[in-house]
Amino acid sequence: MMTLRRLLLVSNSTLHGGGYLEHCQDQIQQLLGEQVKRVLFIPYALHNRDDYAKIARQKFESLGYALDSIHEAADPVDSVLKSEAIFIGGGNTFRLLKALYDNNLLPVIRKKVIEDGIPYIGSSAGTNVATISINTTNDMPIVYPPSLQALGLVPFNINPHFLDPDVNSKHMGETREQRIMQFHEEPDTPPVLALREGCMLLVEGSKATLLGITKARLFLR
Repeated sequence: MMTLRRLLLVSNSTLHGGGYLEHCQDQIQQLLGEQVKRVLFIPYALHNRDDYAKIARQKFESLGYALDSIHEAADPVDSVLKSEAIFIGGGNTFRLLKALYDNNLLPVIRKKVIEDGIPYIGSSAGTNVATISINTTNDMPIVYPPSLQALGLVPFNINPHFLDPDVNSKHMGETREQRIMQFHEEPDTPPVLALREGCMLLVEGSKATLLGITKARLFLR
């Protein structure tokens, strides 16, 4: 059943010096191909969903795909059931996951992606919710989802926007590396793939390929 997965999990929506999704637009087009005509956008990670949908729609239309935003649909579950591809954008991961739970979308998205094999694109928060849980997000818990368990489209967690420790920094707070190591101090915690900005993961069935220009780090308990 897992062999149908087709995912593109991107660390960040905008890379310094470029436009929205510009650094991953070739990979998006390769994933969607010519079979997909319309993409379902899930903008729940940001408060202003109308503006967010406008930005995403402009980008995907420039790539040759129509875009429907789920917040404009009368029935969000039905819109997922009818979707050809799904794109979940970045923002606050807690806000995003709570909205997915509130609209009963986790099981139907999981079925469409894993069993039906439709393409899934996630960026930042959209990448976080594709994993086992959002325990390794960088975001503040501004709202409380009923659980931190996420879609589970891959058998590990991801930390987007990963920053390596700066040996010259005078900042005395915890590094991302230290925070992930604290996560792994807890029992039964999964691996964490730390994606630097400019990096993305292409998942095809049981194969995962690291793409982009900045590489990643894999943390194991």
